Amino acid sequence: MRMMRMKMRRAGAERGYPGSAWVCCWLLGWQAAALQLPPCEETDYHFEYTECDSSGSRWRVAVPNPSVECSGLPDPVKGKECTFSCASGEYLEMKNQVCSKCAEGTYSLGSGIKFDEWDELPAGFSNVATFMDTAVGSAENKADSCNNSSWTPRGNYIESNRDDCTVSLIYAVHLKKSGSVFFEYQYIDNNIFFEFFIQNDQCKEMESTADKWVKLTDNGEWGSHSVTLKSGSNILYWRTTGILMGSKVVKPVLVKNITIEGVAYTSECFACKPGTFSDKPGSSGCQECPRNTYSEKGAKECTKCKEEMYYADEGSSACIERPPCTNKDFFQIHTPCDKEGKTQIMYKWIEPKICREDLPNALTLPPSGERKDCPPCNPGFYNNASSSCTPCPPGTFSDGTQECKACPAGTEPALGFEYKWWNILPANMKTSCFNVGNSKCDGMNGWEVAGDHIQSGAGGSDNDYLILNLHIPGFKPPTSVTGATGSELGRITFIFETICSADCVLYFMADVNRKNTNVVESWERSKEKQSYTHIISKNASFTFTWAFQRINEGQDSRQFINDMAKIYSITVTNAVDGVASSCRACALVSEQSGSSCVPCPAGHYIEKETSQCKECPANTFLSIHQVYGREACIPCGPGSKSTKDHSACYSDCLVSYVKDNQSLNYDFSNLSQVGSLMSGPSFTSRGTKFFHFFNISLCGNEGKKMAICTDNITDVTLKDMVAESEDFSNFVGAFVCQSTIIPSDSKGFRTALALQSNSLADRFLGATVETTLENISIETDMFPPSPSKVPDVHFFYKSSTVTTSCENGRATVVTMRCNPNKPDQGELSVPSSCPAGTCDGCTFYFVWESTEACPLCTEQDYHEIEGACKKGFQETIYVWNEPKHCIKGVPLPEKRTSTCETVDFWLKVGAGVGAFTAVLLVALTCYFWKKNQKLEYKYSKLVMTANSKECELPAADSCAIMEGEDNEEEIVYSNKQSLLGKLKSLATKEKEDNFESVQLKSSRSQNI
Repeated sequence: MRMMRMKMRRAGAERGYPGSAWVCCWLLGWQAAALQLPPCEETDYHFEYTECDSSGSRWRVAVPNPSVECSGLPDPVKGKECTFSCASGEYLEMKNQVCSKCAEGTYSLGSGIKFDEWDELPAGFSNVATFMDTAVGSAENKADSCNNSSWTPRGNYIESNRDDCTVSLIYAVHLKKSGSVFFEYQYIDNNIFFEFFIQNDQCKEMESTADKWVKLTDNGEWGSHSVTLKSGSNILYWRTTGILMGSKVVKPVLVKNITIEGVAYTSECFACKPGTFSDKPGSSGCQECPRNTYSEKGAKECTKCKEEMYYADEGSSACIERPPCTNKDFFQIHTPCDKEGKTQIMYKWIEPKICREDLPNALTLPPSGERKDCPPCNPGFYNNASSSCTPCPPGTFSDGTQECKACPAGTEPALGFEYKWWNILPANMKTSCFNVGNSKCDGMNGWEVAGDHIQSGAGGSDNDYLILNLHIPGFKPPTSVTGATGSELGRITFIFETICSADCVLYFMADVNRKNTNVVESWERSKEKQSYTHIISKNASFTFTWAFQRINEGQDSRQFINDMAKIYSITVTNAVDGVASSCRACALVSEQSGSSCVPCPAGHYIEKETSQCKECPANTFLSIHQVYGREACIPCGPGSKSTKDHSACYSDCLVSYVKDNQSLNYDFSNLSQVGSLMSGPSFTSRGTKFFHFFNISLCGNEGKKMAICTDNITDVTLKDMVAESEDFSNFVGAFVCQSTIIPSDSKGFRTALALQSNSLADRFLGATVETTLENISIETDMFPPSPSKVPDVHFFYKSSTVTTSCENGRATVVTMRCNPNKPDQGELSVPSSCPAGTCDGCTFYFVWESTEACPLCTEQDYHEIEGACKKGFQETIYVWNEPKHCIKGVPLPEKRTSTCETVDFWLKVGAGVGAFTAVLLVALTCYFWKKNQKLEYKYSKLVMTANSKECELPAADSCAIMEGEDNEEEIVYSNKQSLLGKLKSLATKEKEDNFESVQLKSSRSQNI
């Protein structure tokens, strides 16, 4: 066909109109070659237009049908202008080139085409599946792993893939003039990314697809998306990418009713799809067949079924035989209470009734009318001797069994709702049923009251969404705590169970200010009777929704009608339009009786004795649940202080620690800015790469939660949000928050994507060197030992958000460790054994190493060094102990200089004194030695003389004093022998007497 058109265009260039000359030449040649062929009939060929030329004209030519050989085709004629189009309900009859009305059983959009039948993939659509992540494994294996991923037709809509492959649904269209594309979609799971964009024939994205990300829709609701199209070639892409972060399967994207406007003409009308009809000529659409009728393709009217034996839903293409009735085809309800306080149990067929009671083994409807006592009214309501319960008037209360009474003096009603008896659906609740693929259950009740509980209804199909809504216009704390600025304004608590034999799911969702419904929590398969609480932190209009779905995929037969969800009670506190089941103490204007209640200022409790407002003591915070009595003020944990309004405790970044009479003071002020950590990469079971991103607001900032995490952002370090950020559903502000980051190179996205943002810490517990605080412990071997002896400081946090896996909420411990080798902001890390920061999914651990985590310096952290004495002066300097494990604090003392005596002077003095003493000792030694020699000589001489002649005095040698003799007489008396004498006595063996003669030396003559 394309070669034929090219030949036509070439022929026309020589004859002055597009393709005409070559068309004639081709026709002549073709006719010459086919003289023996039979002449063409109208059924052997069809008409087409040539491509438009620069002037906007074209030619109509006859083109043989496939597998047809004939001669004598009609000559080309000038065609309608390129921008010509017919009105809706008409088509361009090519033979005469005029617009004609569509026949009955068909329809036309005029200049548009519509795809609303998805029993199979329509012509022109194609699927392309790829695995974009190339981080792990071979590309070949990944390509094979996505071979079975595709968009799947489901009758009225087409469904995206459910895995983590990237699958594109592609359709190419050539527009003669600018137009648009419109489609309806359902997109409820943010674990799958859905984008719609348009490329031209050069594979470049069009400007109109700058905002290509499609917005999420509420559960059970269809959204719409439209984009303008430029003239020329447009390639439309519906692309989905699943992110499987766990074993949970993503909810697919659903698309239906794709309408493209801007095609120049349509040469034929479209037949109505089965289950629809068109009974008038010139229709622009088809109508759906009513219940118990059916139609085939191109029907002008619907055919009735034999209702006694067959049935058909709206839009059916055939009748279905009615089965025998079973216990799955009826249900029971309780009638409203009558004046006698009785209710009747009634049995009803599920509408529309599709079963037969006259078949063998069929069940009949059980008898109705059994009377039972009505349950009491719910707390805050009273029947006042009537058949219905009415709310108590303002300022009164009731437990549901007694009349409404006024609250005593000094008290006020505790407003809220407590629904635990289900005889009639409360006025602020409603129920409905919805199915994405059909309208079987439209108008049905999704839930039915059943006395002591409310349970999911029958619905029309097993994959229906059975919906229960509760609307609360706002939340307001009691008067006495109106000034409180705590994180909790109210809470909703419900007790439920699910009984399932298949893969049922119960969703709990919240809509804030009617902007967007978000899934708060979901439970799969059967769950035992349990309680769940959701905290309300801001005053806004809330709509809470419970949606129960038995199975995710539709089936022709009902198999799981007995699968159900039951809710036993729903309790809402501090509701604006609530009722009271009790009264609570309030603060009074004065101590006089009858005084009215007044709101206490922020951080004030009600004193029991006087019922007056009194401020909480320092470093305590006021409980949001109890403001009566001193015990309402809860002490802050270690290392923390209360905010000015006593609404919470926080760390001012200053921590002190005393051990063995040694005080360590820490100042983490330089780490008060938000710290960030990107851990990973991690990989899903299919190899998708992702990172865990954490923001930590450690301390300071007057207790404000500065850590911010958001979904679907490109700058993961974003800190500043707009003032309305609290209404942003994917905005999380906390002390510690977490996001999962899909890098831009992981899935072929142009930017990084963030998802699953949640709070890990919204309450500060304390900072201490102890490893346990409020039942939160940190293992000593979780992190490598500290290189210094400085103790680590642990910051403990808690999150009030309760999940199914973390019944007590999440907890976080940030360990501050002194490391002189990591200056400034230092480094954040997670345990090597738990790369996601947690091993159980509930308690998260981080270590923050920095010099800023070292204690403040004290006098024990430095020592002094004395210098040498130079020129009478000595310097003393002070240096830090190495390695230094402290910062700031006490500074080093200044260098000190003092006077001193030099060492050389004293050395000289000592040397002189030593030398003089040595000379003196030598002189004295010599003198006494010489003296001793003289004495020994004289003594020995006397001894010798005495021994020579006894009793005879020796004669004098001379009368004069000889030279060298002493001029004196020496008389020696000795009663005791000297040492020398003793030796001589022993030598001579003289032992007669100890008396010894003494020689008298005299100058006289011996004769005297």
